[in-house]
Amino acid sequence: MVLKTKDEYIERLKKMKKNVYIDGKKVGRLDERLMLGINVICTTFDLAQNPEFEDIFTATSHITGEKINRFCHIHQSKEDLLKKQEMVRQGVHYTYGCLGRCMGMDAMNALSVVTKLEDMKYGTGYYGRFIKYLKYWQENDIVGACAQTDAKGDRSKRPHDQADPDLYVHVVERKGDGIIVRGAKQSITIPPYSDEIVVLPTRAMREDDKDYAVAFAVPGDADGVKLVTRPAFLRKRQKLDAPIAHTGVSDSMIIFDNVFVPWERVFMCGEWELSRNLALLFALFHRHSYTGCKPAVSDILGGSSALVAECNGIERATHVREKLSKFIGLAELVYAAGVASAQFAKKSPSGTYVPDPVYANAGRRLAGENIYHEYDLLIDLAGGLAATLPPEGDFYSEETGNLVDKYMARNPKVSSEYVHRTFRLIENIACSGIAGWLQIAGMHGGGSPVMETIAIMTDYDIRGMKDVAKYLAGINKELPRIRHEDLVDYYIDID
Repeated sequence: MVLKTKDEYIERLKKMKKNVYIDGKKVGRLDERLMLGINVICTTFDLAQNPEFEDIFTATSHITGEKINRFCHIHQSKEDLLKKQEMVRQGVHYTYGCLGRCMGMDAMNALSVVTKLEDMKYGTGYYGRFIKYLKYWQENDIVGACAQTDAKGDRSKRPHDQADPDLYVHVVERKGDGIIVRGAKQSITIPPYSDEIVVLPTRAMREDDKDYAVAFAVPGDADGVKLVTRPAFLRKRQKLDAPIAHTGVSDSMIIFDNVFVPWERVFMCGEWELSRNLALLFALFHRHSYTGCKPAVSDILGGSSALVAECNGIERATHVREKLSKFIGLAELVYAAGVASAQFAKKSPSGTYVPDPVYANAGRRLAGENIYHEYDLLIDLAGGLAATLPPEGDFYSEETGNLVDKYMARNPKVSSEYVHRTFRLIENIACSGIAGWLQIAGMHGGGSPVMETIAIMTDYDIRGMKDVAKYLAGINKELPRIRHEDLVDYYIDID
C-alpha cells in the first residue's frame, strides 16, 4: 500500500543515523524535544488514513495511478491546487501552526516544472531523473524538508563575490558518479524529522555564479550533513491535557560539509539561467500554500478571542463583534486570494499547474502584514493573564488549588476549569516559545512582505493600469485592458 502510517514513519526515523545537534549535543531523532514536532507530522499520516478526509488528504498519482498522500502529489489541475489549499487549512486546525510537509510538496512541484524546462532549453535528462525520484517519494510517502535560504554573508555581494565561497551552497567538485557540495542553509523547518532534504537555489544566478546554481536531494542523515537544530515546544502539561499541548516545531541550520550527491539525485548543476525560475517557483507554490495555512491561524486566533470573550461575559459587546469580524475578514480574504490564484493557474510544459503569482503573493503579503495585529486583537480581549497565569501545578495543589480555581471564575455560565483551559490555550498560542516562532513565521515564512511586493511588481501589468488612467484623462482614445492571464509565463519561460 502506498499510503503509509505514522508508525511506519516513526520506524523510519528510528533507523536514521544521528546527525542532529541541539545545544551542542548530538541527539537521536526521537529526542523528547523533537517529539512534539513529530506529532504534527504524524497528523498528516492520520488524516490521509481517515475516510472523512480522503478527498482532500489523498490524490491519485499521475505517474502510477496509485492513491497517494496529497503532500506527495504534483498538481495536475486547478482543482488539485484548490484541494491542496483546503487540506492545509483543515490540517492546521488540528495542529495549530506549521504542518511541516508543505515545504517538501512545494519544492517537488517547483522541480517538476523546472526540470522539464531544463530539458527543453539544454537537452538534458533532468525531467526523467526527477520522475524516477518522484516515484520513490510517492511510494514511500516521504516527509521532505526544502532547504532554500542560504547563509548569504554580505548581502551587497553576489554568491561568487563573497569573501567565503561557502556562504552559499555550491558545487566544489564534479565527478563521474556525482557532485560534492558545500555550504549551509538556514532557518529550515522540520529537517530533524524529515526523510529527505531537497535543496534549491535561493536566488537568480548569473554565469559567474553557475556553481551555485544547484538543486539536489539527499537523505536527511546523509554523510556530511549536520542538522544544528532549535526546537520550539510548549511547557509540558501535568493534568490538563489538550491537543495543542502535543504541538511543536524545529528549525535547523543545515550544514553540507563536502556532501556527495549521486547524479540521479541532482536536478540542476550549472544551468544558471533557470535558477531564477526554480527559486521563484518554490516561493510561489509555497505562498499559495500559505493561503491555506494562514487563514487557519486566523481561525484559531479568532476562535480563541471569541472563547475568552465568552469567559468574560462580553461576547455580545459591539467592540468584541467588531474585533472578531477582522479575523473573519482577514482569513477569508487571504483564502480567497488563494482560490483566485488556483482559478487563474496555468499548465506548464511538464503538465504541472502553476498558481497565479499576483493573487498568491497578494494573499501572502496581506497575511504577513497583519499577523501582529491579530495577536494585538486577541491580547486586547484576553488581558494580562495570558502572561501571568499561575503554573498548572498550582491549580492541583492541596494548599492553593481550590483558591486558585475559585478566583478564576468569571462568567457564571461557564466553569472555572473552562476559564482555566481557555487561558492556558491563550498562554500557549500567544505567550510561549511557539507563539514567538509563529509570529515571526507568520511574517517571514515563505518570504517577507517585501519579497511578495517585489513579486507583485515584477508580474503585474502596471502599463495597463496607466492606460486606464490615460483613457479616463483623455490622453489615449483606445479603451484599455489590463492583461492578467499571462502572468504565469514569467515563471515558466525558458528564454
